[in-house]
Amino acid sequence: MRAAPQTATDSGAIRSLIPARIDRLPWSRFHTRMVVALGVAWVLDGLEITIASNVGPDLTLKGTLNMSAGAVADIATWYLIGQVIGALFFGQLSDKLGRRNLFMITLAVYLIGSGLTAATPAGGKWFIFLYATRVLAGSGIGGEYAAINSAIDEMIPARYRGRVDLAVNGTYWAGAFLGTIVTLIAINHIETKLGWRVAYLVGPVLALVIIYVRRNLPESPRWQIMHGHAAEAEGSIREIEEDVAASKGNLPPVDRGQELEIRPTENIGYLALLRTLFRYYPSRSVLGAALMITQSFLYNAIFFTYGLVLEFFFHVRTGNTPYYFMAFAVGNLAGPLTIGRLFDTIGRRKMISFTYLLSGVLLIITAQLFKAGSLNATTQTLCWSVIFFFASAGASAGYLTVSEVFPLEVRAKAIAVFFAIAQCFGFAGSHLYGHLIGNGHDPNSLYWGYLLGAGAMIIGGLVAVFFAVDAEGKALEDVAKPLSVIGKPAEAIFRTGQHGGLGSAPGS
Repeated sequence: MRAAPQTATDSGAIRSLIPARIDRLPWSRFHTRMVVALGVAWVLDGLEITIASNVGPDLTLKGTLNMSAGAVADIATWYLIGQVIGALFFGQLSDKLGRRNLFMITLAVYLIGSGLTAATPAGGKWFIFLYATRVLAGSGIGGEYAAINSAIDEMIPARYRGRVDLAVNGTYWAGAFLGTIVTLIAINHIETKLGWRVAYLVGPVLALVIIYVRRNLPESPRWQIMHGHAAEAEGSIREIEEDVAASKGNLPPVDRGQELEIRPTENIGYLALLRTLFRYYPSRSVLGAALMITQSFLYNAIFFTYGLVLEFFFHVRTGNTPYYFMAFAVGNLAGPLTIGRLFDTIGRRKMISFTYLLSGVLLIITAQLFKAGSLNATTQTLCWSVIFFFASAGASAGYLTVSEVFPLEVRAKAIAVFFAIAQCFGFAGSHLYGHLIGNGHDPNSLYWGYLLGAGAMIIGGLVAVFFAVDAEGKALEDVAKPLSVIGKPAEAIFRTGQHGGLGSAPGS
């Protein structure tokens, strides 16, 4: 059943059913293709971080780049700096120019940056070139986060949005697992001076394939209609509907009571964004910051130092640490994939608070066992895997939260801002835990570090108890009224009262 196209009103506004037309669609091959094509951004990030960590020792050799250990450690720092720059820069452009334009550009930026990393000339004097390529690759991935999460949330039907977002974000760990296998092969079976280069080329090759897949994806019809591109929006939604109908037959009817009246707003900069967030969504802003900061602190603290813990406290040979990491990655990947659907059925508030609080409590228990000397390398890894089974689902829900609880016109920029803030705290976490590990002679220092990380997750869970938004199954426009929407009855706006912090919706 085809819905009527949008119409113009006497005041120049546009009446549209596009959001309702998207949300009533059944799951189809179109949605699967879109999720695969867009979700690979997280796979690439996990791949890049893991490869950089595992090939680092080879870059200190004279036959490669002859870098110092400190210079190698800085590679990850420059990559993270690039992510922050890319998220802020491309996030602004994604809200201004569209999701599709940006998710093609950002993937190309990553491809070029990572490809140039593999082409870094030999010799220690080229480390500046290497750092610059890491910044470029990181900026592409940071931009992907803003554009991709926005596009997925805007084109996935509301009843599937939570589980899909969690699954996509969780595939970071599929990339990390793949990166571990790649580096094991490259380091052990390819000549040293070439092995690290081959490892760095895997990401760009994968990106080339994904660019080919992405080329036929439509622009987000929600973004188009909210920016006044009525004809283009109608073309995009009809393309989607025809694709879905080809595999599913007749489509469900559209609820005409969900029609929106839209008057496009001007592009909003970061200063205006901050005013919008803290004026209209103060507790949602606190929620987003708390979830993103606490998970980033914990993840960077554990992830970037797990090899040191295994080596210094459990005396695992450096060459064997990747095998332990595989189990860690599997636990992180399994969480979002297996319990992600519960965020749509049981609900956001209950599941986010549950996963954050439980992972914090489990980390406290593990810290006690670590301090008592009751763990070995295997049992410590199993403890981490169980903890992060839940923490990974919660962390993915943090990204879901900041992408769905703010208006469409500022969605990508909101993701970028909270992502940038989280990365800063994440870097602080890895730096702090590196010093707590020291030379591995004092487990008591790391014990207190684990308690700090557990406390951070518990704080995030408590914030979710009071401020989380019950967005499950609701249209994005009912979770956060777009700034472009006018004339929609106040009772139709999803109010969160004391829990959501939304006093009056902008534009109402």
